[in-house]
Amino acid sequence: MNAAEIERLVRRMGKEIADRARGAGAAKDLAIVGIRRGGVFLAQRLRRELAQALGGEAPLGTLDIALYRDDLAQKGAAPVIGPTDIRFPIQGKTIVLVDDVLYTGRTVRAALDELVDFGRPRRVWLAVLVDRGGRELPIAADFVGARVECGEGDDVQVRLVEGGAPEDAVVVKKGRPS
Repeated sequence: MNAAEIERLVRRMGKEIADRARGAGAAKDLAIVGIRRGGVFLAQRLRRELAQALGGEAPLGTLDIALYRDDLAQKGAAPVIGPTDIRFPIQGKTIVLVDDVLYTGRTVRAALDELVDFGRPRRVWLAVLVDRGGRELPIAADFVGARVECGEGDDVQVRLVEGGAPEDAVVVKKGRPS
């Protein structure tokens, strides 16, 4: 995907989230939470789309799930931990949890574990730019920009201008450099 395609998908996802929020009566209680690293920039973009569609800016937060990972002991070295920043009460809110790529489901499981440490949201909707399949846990996204077929060992990389890279999303085949 190139920059224009990514922007089109984000716009479409924002419209779908706004439509569902209005239909569920959740528009006024909506909040966006991006999973570090890849989901944060997408969460910011979705927030802008939702502000236009719903006429108000939803609270925005970020989660760093490093300490909630189920493979923390296997990583060996000390994990690199970024800030978690949720400055609003999540109790009773509809949280749109945002990540760039959905693969095994383990990142989302860790994010849900951390999220409930902040309170009990009314509901959580998962929004991802790319669903590449290969789930190890029973987790599914509510809003998906694109679904791609990938082999085991392949990598989906989403690079956004906010991260200092040329904007694209690519599948890196196993054994090939990115």
